[in-house]
Amino acid sequence: MTMSAEGVSGDVVDRPGPTRPADRIFQLDLLRGWAVLGILAVNAMAFAWPVAALMTSGDVFGHAGGDAWGDWVTEVFFQDKFRTLFTLLFGASIFLVGGEREDEGRGKLLRSRLFWLAVFGIVHGAAIWYGDILLHYAVCGLIVLLMRSWSARRLLWIGGGISALWMALAVVAPLVLGGLGPEFAAKMNAGAPQITLEQLNAGVAAYTAGGGAPWIENLKAWGLMLAISLTLIPVTVPLMLLGMGLFKSGFFSGRAPTLLYGLMVIAGAAILAVDGSASAPGRDAATLPIAGLNEAAGGLSLMVSLAYVSMLLLMTRFGLGIITGRLAPVGRMAFTNYLTQSLMMASLFYLPWGPQWMGTMGPAGLWPIVGGIWVLQLIWSPLWLSVFTMGPLEWLWRCLTYGRMVPLRA
Repeated sequence: MTMSAEGVSGDVVDRPGPTRPADRIFQLDLLRGWAVLGILAVNAMAFAWPVAALMTSGDVFGHAGGDAWGDWVTEVFFQDKFRTLFTLLFGASIFLVGGEREDEGRGKLLRSRLFWLAVFGIVHGAAIWYGDILLHYAVCGLIVLLMRSWSARRLLWIGGGISALWMALAVVAPLVLGGLGPEFAAKMNAGAPQITLEQLNAGVAAYTAGGGAPWIENLKAWGLMLAISLTLIPVTVPLMLLGMGLFKSGFFSGRAPTLLYGLMVIAGAAILAVDGSASAPGRDAATLPIAGLNEAAGGLSLMVSLAYVSMLLLMTRFGLGIITGRLAPVGRMAFTNYLTQSLMMASLFYLPWGPQWMGTMGPAGLWPIVGGIWVLQLIWSPLWLSVFTMGPLEWLWRCLTYGRMVPLRA
């Protein structure tokens, strides 16, 4: 198999010269663009409130009205779907950068690239935002690189099989708990972490106490998330293997049959319809035809991620590339865009040079901010790439990977 080598950020790394159009895989660029924009919608609440808000089992906010609907949109259409897609794409990039295991030169390049990704992740997590995923990806990538020469069939069976087992567990568990009745569910929830709004406000006050308080609180939260990330390795590694298999089989590059893409879109739309209806604001859980149906439908996030991929690739195949093409520059600069999302959100919500809006907004208030950042990144990505060959942080990452300066201007 002959191809160019792209990283997760979309920059070509197997050639020291400038990026050329022939080096691009357009479909991967647009999928990365879709993924990096969508992941901001999921991360927004984690910037706007202390980490404890994400750890509690109940609805401590009691969202109503616009906030309830804003939360509904995030949970149904974004939660877990975009992280899953980004993980699949990172798996594809492991092979694109490293090639076959016999290629020692590219293997060394891949290890260097993952090392510097880990460094970026440490700086990002410790100094900007505790929710960093780059360090976790670097660690998982060191495992996945050992299997990058597996055939597409083997990758799909093993990566897809394990991922399907996790998905089945996420679907069956809430159905089983729901079948045991509300009293049993109440007992289970009683043993889960609980937090009050007063405790959350105390956390907000700690972030905004002045001086080095934001960084101290962020470091505490980052330590907690690092521990949690270790438990996610058995979930992330199979997804990366599946993503590598989907690339090798041609699914990600748009070479699968139209019928397969169409069936994936139909399946994803059906899952979203069930999830959306079952979890709509004001819907009484007692009226669901099957107890736990809303959480069970949410457990099928992998299927929805693949439906999104199929939808975008079908749009491109049938002449709507003028729409999907807007995402490709964002995907070529996915690394820069991901980190600048964090810098902008952290500056708005808790870093001392910003307005320190932490604790003041629910989902409805966050959506205009998310939308504004989407617009900015959709505008600045093609403008930057009209002058330069790659994003600024992609360039820095590439220079560090090669151990020397590489060209930036187009």
